[in-house]
Amino acid sequence: MDAINETALREKSLEALKKFRQIVSSAQQHFRRIEEQCGLSGAQLWALREVSGNPGLRVSDLAKVMSLHLSTTSNLLDKLTKRKLIQRERNDPDQRIVRLFLTEEGMRIVASAPYPARGVLPEALNRLPDEVLDSLNRSLTRVLDEIEDSDKDAAMKPLSDLIPSDLK
Repeated sequence: MDAINETALREKSLEALKKFRQIVSSAQQHFRRIEEQCGLSGAQLWALREVSGNPGLRVSDLAKVMSLHLSTTSNLLDKLTKRKLIQRERNDPDQRIVRLFLTEEGMRIVASAPYPARGVLPEALNRLPDEVLDSLNRSLTRVLDEIEDSDKDAAMKPLSDLIPSDLK
């Protein structure tokens, strides 16, 4: 590869890196705003919003809609239950099924919380057309293939949990 092509490639890579930085920074700013206004993490607010729109939602369904491990979802719900924002009920014939409901305080927080509750990145991705998402997913898979020690478990953790505390 000649010097001109190498320089052009380096400039394109830096442009892509800048865009990743902007995305992460936007997500961080939103998480900070949520924490300042609600005293919750972004994932906690998202969970409250999902339960608010679907009273009686099952824990497994919440995990699915948030694309989280079931254990991560349970830990998230433990924190919300301790703060008396969510109530877990077992009133199905199958007592293993836990249904989720907001408490009055949970409803108050959801009503006054900043938008979007799911976060700026999930909302932006939801607005993209199918063909753009397909292309983006293919491209991001290629990027991840180039990263030797990619943390595959991170895919099922809340984005707000992945940002180092010194950057929050």
